[in-house]
Amino acid sequence: METLKSARKGDSGEASSDLSDQIKAATKENHFRAENTQLMLSYQKGQITLQQYKVLLFSLYEIYKALEEELDRNSSHPAVAPIYFPQELARLELLESDLEYFFGQDWEKRVIVPAATQRYKQRLRKIGQENPELLVAHAYTRYLGDLSGGQVLGKITQKSLGLSSKEGLSFFSFPGVSSPNRFKQLYRSRMNSVELTEEEKAAVLEEAVEAFELNIQVFDDLQKMLSIATETDQSRSDVGAARFTASPVLQLAVGLCVALATVGAAMYGM
Repeated sequence: METLKSARKGDSGEASSDLSDQIKAATKENHFRAENTQLMLSYQKGQITLQQYKVLLFSLYEIYKALEEELDRNSSHPAVAPIYFPQELARLELLESDLEYFFGQDWEKRVIVPAATQRYKQRLRKIGQENPELLVAHAYTRYLGDLSGGQVLGKITQKSLGLSSKEGLSFFSFPGVSSPNRFKQLYRSRMNSVELTEEEKAAVLEEAVEAFELNIQVFDDLQKMLSIATETDQSRSDVGAARFTASPVLQLAVGLCVALATVGAAMYGM
């Protein structure tokens, strides 16, 4: 609760009525934790692998599918309309393009996501149906985060994966935004214009904190899946699994199925 109280103040320490400033203050600690998960630290160091990137794309696809479908469905809602920028911000088609590049036209048959991603999706669907004003928190944390770090992370990814072109990296591009900084100013201005009661504003701040927590859980789940898949591959190698040669995509799918089963069993055992 202390975090939400401090959200009433801007960077200068003075009280701020701007929703964007309040969200930034309320999520400061969560933002730091998200950037310092094992998966994100590896990413920032340029240590992302193709396997990690592919699995991350699957989770991002599921998250943005839920978010953008709920934003579309609630586009005329008073709280959503001011921050509804499908032409400038929509990620879904770009993610589909990236997934098709890596997995082929039947990529939808290969989608495997961890439990945390499913929980994230379910949360977005729930608030889209019951409290559309809370979508403001998720749209802000996701879109402005991607817009802020998109170009840098895109370059890191291209270099880390040794890609000769930007194919497979469409997610990081915003062709409808000519100036990210100016657009972010416009977006914050629109968001600050949203009329909310004090109770609704408090709920949006809490939802912004929850959005970061959901992202942290997704990153942690992905890391667990990948770690288990790596250990499984190593074990198979030690017992002569080289006698069976599968395609890289099939190996990824098998490894992740084992990982999902293991993570699922651990959750039921808690």
